[in-house]
Amino acid sequence: MSPEVAPFDFVPIWTLILGLGVFLYVLLDGFDLGVGMLYGFAPDARWRALMVNSIAPIWDGNETWLVLGGVGLLAAFPLAFAIIIPAVYFPILVMLLALIFRGLSFEFRFKDAAHRTFWDHAFTAGSAVATFAQGVVLGAFIQGFETDGRQFTGGTFDWVTPFAIVTGVALMAGYALLGAGWLILKTEGDLQAWSRRRGRACLIGVVAAIGVISLWTPLIGREIAERWLAWPNIAILSPVPAITALLALWAWRALRDQRSEAAPFLAGLGLFAMAYLGIAISLWPMIVPHHFTLWQAASAPSTQAFLLVGTLVLLPVILLYTAWSYWVFRGKVRADIGYH
Repeated sequence: MSPEVAPFDFVPIWTLILGLGVFLYVLLDGFDLGVGMLYGFAPDARWRALMVNSIAPIWDGNETWLVLGGVGLLAAFPLAFAIIIPAVYFPILVMLLALIFRGLSFEFRFKDAAHRTFWDHAFTAGSAVATFAQGVVLGAFIQGFETDGRQFTGGTFDWVTPFAIVTGVALMAGYALLGAGWLILKTEGDLQAWSRRRGRACLIGVVAAIGVISLWTPLIGREIAERWLAWPNIAILSPVPAITALLALWAWRALRDQRSEAAPFLAGLGLFAMAYLGIAISLWPMIVPHHFTLWQAASAPSTQAFLLVGTLVLLPVILLYTAWSYWVFRGKVRADIGYH
């Protein structure tokens, strides 16, 4: 009798795909949501036109990664989907409604000139609410959910906690920093200088939020505290806060240097990458924090293999058309040439 061959482990591959999808969504949709929040502070119509034109060709395509993350979680880790979605159903619903409202306002501000002021405010509000809701979902996820066996048993509003609220506000500051960096990259003159000032204010908020959440997160669970503070982990992981501090310093200097246009945006991306890495280190290998690991929540290997075939075909296509759209619409924007 031949020995039984263990099935191939698809969990690391799906973890990488989902991690990449979520990260790209945060970066790409993050900066255009950040532009949307800053949009409400623009002093005149010409600046608002430039801000809209800077994201008009690519803003809706960025949300492709949100769809990939949701569908991938359902297909590859159905147990995690069954627990997480009911736990944060309300903020996810608010986020989706805000994104829809934001999309409508984006279109109607051009078509309904008589009510453009209303749609301008709606665009800003939709961006801010969607961002805050995403941050609340993240905060609730880090804190974990009440479960009984393989089911969520908590209440509808368990996600309303001080930590989740602080995380929501922190993400608003982070997305606004990315938005300011994008505007510095895509605009010139007075609007670019205004974006630098806004970016410095956002950076102060981001650094404060990183500090508060970094100190708060180890208090959530003993496992997280030991992961970061026990020896020799504290020495091994010390480059993470050190690199984060250097990126914050680089971002501050780049925002003050009038010759530096790409660096503020790149530094903001770097800060998000380090924050993302910090969350991964804190929770690995859990996908339902404090309850289930990635392997415990995974679907059957045959299911993962079947879905992986289509994903590996579509993923390069998505990456290619995304990169192509950014390449085609590279360069500075103008108020008289843009979205109509």
